[in-house]
Amino acid sequence: MKKIAIEEHFHTEEYVKYLYSRKDWPRRELIEEGGKRFVRDWWSPTSFRLLDPDRPNPLTDLGEGRLKRMDEAGIDMQVLSISFPGVEMFDASDGTAMARSINDELSSVVARYPKRFAGFAAIAPQDPDAAADELERAVIKLGLKGAVVNGHIRGEYLDDRKYWPIFEQAEKLDVPIYIHPKMPSPDMIKPYLTYPGLASALLGFAAEASLHAMRLILSGVFDKYPGLKIILGHLGEALPFWLWRMDSRFLEEKKDPASAAFYKDFGKSPAQCFRDNFYVTTSGMYWQPVLQFVCSVLGTDKVLFATDYPYESSREAAQVVESLPLRDTDKKKICYLNAQRLLRL
Repeated sequence: MKKIAIEEHFHTEEYVKYLYSRKDWPRRELIEEGGKRFVRDWWSPTSFRLLDPDRPNPLTDLGEGRLKRMDEAGIDMQVLSISFPGVEMFDASDGTAMARSINDELSSVVARYPKRFAGFAAIAPQDPDAAADELERAVIKLGLKGAVVNGHIRGEYLDDRKYWPIFEQAEKLDVPIYIHPKMPSPDMIKPYLTYPGLASALLGFAAEASLHAMRLILSGVFDKYPGLKIILGHLGEALPFWLWRMDSRFLEEKKDPASAAFYKDFGKSPAQCFRDNFYVTTSGMYWQPVLQFVCSVLGTDKVLFATDYPYESSREAAQVVESLPLRDTDKKKICYLNAQRLLRL
């Protein structure tokens, strides 16, 4: 069965060079100690990972090597997006310039392999108007299919109204915004740092992204921009599990005099906002019972195939989706038809 994978990551060589040039985090540095070389990849002032500088980097391979691995896993197309840490933690001018550079390179890759790659634009919300303009340029001039935002913006979230020009532009262009997680913001990260990995994929990524999504839902942005489309990876960062409870508690909040005025003009319940305005992908969540659950509560029209390349196994992702006890018509929606419709591929 054809497969279009829509959370597939990359870096450009220029982006990697920029990370090495930075003095502040996020940054990279090459270390030589005791006759050994390694790269320290700083995620935050207190957290880093170690990389082997002599090992080929699959993120920067945007040619035949990546295509070979796609073929081996049965992936027909990848929709590429800039990987962590993205550009959201840079200052506004550097972030905007780097986003333009990334998008120019991405569009050239898509032009070389138009049947194998599409892309989500990088944007730097630190300058909301410039980010909206870059989204327009990326979609209209470069042919990209939406935008990716890698988590919080220097500790802030997109529910702040100063960022809403980005949503206005996305609705106008009729393209989605993919909110990808990263480590929790400086205000909430300390309890996650005690145990290795807790701040990242073990729990922190999902906690950060689900908080981001809930802040958007409660901000009223979907009343202002009812056509806005948001994509969450990892089967919705656990939010499909909470749909009943979020509405139950929301109704109680509306009865509370302290909260009623805040929510009096809220047009839809939080769960209905999620069902109407969000899509979720299978990235990094290859567990059949959970896949079936999410399909049952959202419907297969709102679930899209993704592998989280190169951090997860594309082959395993494909095999698990193929094994779902669903009708072929529903599998086709998840594997490629929903992506074709949403992204106009």
